Amino acid sequence: MASGKLVACPSCGFSKNPPGSVRCGSCGAKIESLTKSRTREEELERRYQQEGVSVQWLFIAIAVQGVLTAALVFGLPRILTLLDFEGGNGMIVCVPVWFVGGLLVGMISPGRTFIEPMIASFVVAIPTTFLLLQSQTVRTMPPFLYVIMGAIGIMFTLIGAYIGERVQLGPPPKPAE
Repeated sequence: MASGKLVACPSCGFSKNPPGSVRCGSCGAKIESLTKSRTREEELERRYQQEGVSVQWLFIAIAVQGVLTAALVFGLPRILTLLDFEGGNGMIVCVPVWFVGGLLVGMISPGRTFIEPMIASFVVAIPTTFLLLQSQTVRTMPPFLYVIMGAIGIMFTLIGAYIGERVQLGPPPKPAE
C-alpha cells in the first residue's frame, strides 16, 4: 500500500482526505490536482456552484419528496378527517411540502446539490398533479392552474435546496482585501 500525504479540501479545509481522493470526505466538493491554482476570489465565486448531477442524491431526493408528499398530502387527511386536501387545496399544500423537501436534501447532501431536489419535485409533481386533479369534487380548479401550481412548487424546491446548502456550508467567508 502506497503511503502518501493527506490532501486538504480547497473548499472546506478538511485535511484528512486520502491521497487520490476525487471528492472531499467532509463536504463532497471536488478535490482537484494541486497544480491548478486559483485565486481566493475565484474560490469564493465557485463556493455555491453545482458541478454536476449526482444520480445517488437524485434518487434520495425523489424518495424524500415522494415520502413527504405521500405522507402529508395524501396520508394525513386519512388520519385527521378534518383535513381535506382534495384538488386545489392539495396543490397549495404541495408547495411548502416540496420546499421543505428541497431544504432537507440541501442540508444533508454532501457538496452542492441544487438540481437534484428540483428534478425530484418534477418527478413527484407529475403523478401528484394527476391524482389531485382526479380527486377534485367540490373545490374545482382548471387543469392549467394545477400545472402552474406544480411549477411554483418546483421553483420553491429550488429555493429550499439553495437555502439548505447555505445552511450546510455556513456563511460565505469574507473576501481578502
